[in-house]
Amino acid sequence: MTIPPPETPLYNHPLPEIEQWLKVQGCQQDETELHCWRVEKPAWKAELWLDIDQITVRYLNAGENGQDIQRSFKYSLSRRDIEEAVFSGP
Repeated sequence: MTIPPPETPLYNHPLPEIEQWLKVQGCQQDETELHCWRVEKPAWKAELWLDIDQITVRYLNAGENGQDIQRSFKYSLSRRDIEEAVFSGP
């Protein structure tokens, strides 16, 4: 199975391809809650949830006073747009 081009909306990607894409980005899947993923970069760390119609990202301790920052991105966005938004950090 070939992954669709980066300009393709994420909802047109098969779930195994989305999971592989997250792994390539350095994410690790939770062993008990399979829709949850974690990623840690040098400057930030986050939790991601694959919800029904969107990806929700919570950047941990990234806001003022160490608060978490949460954002959601609809699957109608392209894989490239979501990648740039999520993995550029908070």
